[in-house]
Amino acid sequence: MLRNFYHTRICLIVLMVCLLTGCGGKREVRESEPMRVRTEMVSASTPRVEQSYVGIVEEESSTSVSFVGTGTVQYVSVSEGQHVHKGQLIARMDPTQCQNSVASCEAQMRQANDALERMRQLHEAGSLAEMKWVETQSQVEQARSMLQMAKKALADCYLYAPVSGVVGKKMMNAGETALTSQPVCTILGIKRVKVKVAIPEKEIAAIAPNTATRITIDALGKEFTGGRIEKGVAADAITHTYDIRIMLDNPSEEILPGMVASVSMVGGQETAEGSITVPLACVQQTAGGDKFVWVVREGKSYRQPVVLGDVTQHRIIIKEGLRQGDRVITEGYQKVGEGSNVAE
Repeated sequence: MLRNFYHTRICLIVLMVCLLTGCGGKREVRESEPMRVRTEMVSASTPRVEQSYVGIVEEESSTSVSFVGTGTVQYVSVSEGQHVHKGQLIARMDPTQCQNSVASCEAQMRQANDALERMRQLHEAGSLAEMKWVETQSQVEQARSMLQMAKKALADCYLYAPVSGVVGKKMMNAGETALTSQPVCTILGIKRVKVKVAIPEKEIAAIAPNTATRITIDALGKEFTGGRIEKGVAADAITHTYDIRIMLDNPSEEILPGMVASVSMVGGQETAEGSITVPLACVQQTAGGDKFVWVVREGKSYRQPVVLGDVTQHRIIIKEGLRQGDRVITEGYQKVGEGSNVAE
């Protein structure tokens, strides 16, 4: 009996072990999903970085047109956006008072000339004092000067365009009182325009007067090649940027002041021939101060120590640690580790 009891117990234990082993089955091993990154193949002839900026179109010149006298404006014959040519009538001020002044001065001039002729006869006959003769001549000159001034004031009632261009802003209408040097309108010269761009102070030194630029104006759906660049010398106190102005030919006058422009230019200086550069942002630092970048080899990420050189714009020269053909992670390096599965 006792023997049968132990035999039965052993069989039960073996059966339980078999059941447990069968229930466990085979565990399925899953590999982690590869992380998406962006890489750049290392090259010894990395091109210069092309920078993009946003600019605003400005006129090449702006002329304020105003009356030199005071009076009531009778009419303004131009409107904003209208093309005008040099010498075209823009506005007229009420000339009534000036016309009356001219008529009065002409009467005084006739009177002075008549007195001069009478005195001339007496002077030639020797019966006129020399002082009286000089006084009569002076009166004629004064009358002539007054007449010229009156005619000038009458002419100034008519305002003509001093230059050719497009009317930018109209500041006065008929019925208003024009004051001395108060602008009636502005005339913009837009045969050539300037594209104003704010450049960070760290990048302004790399821009030369002949730096190549491409200018895209979305309002027109066209791309243009920029000309000579004018660099400002005073920085904005808040943004620490310098204004540059890119000259742009505009013979058809389709580019108008105020249009927004996208400007692309090659920023920075070219590195020496054979130098290897990587984006400055992808260079990391260990707790001990050693520099490294993440590289991809056979679908996995690895830490690669590097020795750094000079900085050129947003890139940095790698003296040691990389060779041509290496693939450096430029985006997504924050989430990878040693031996992580990555996909480009």
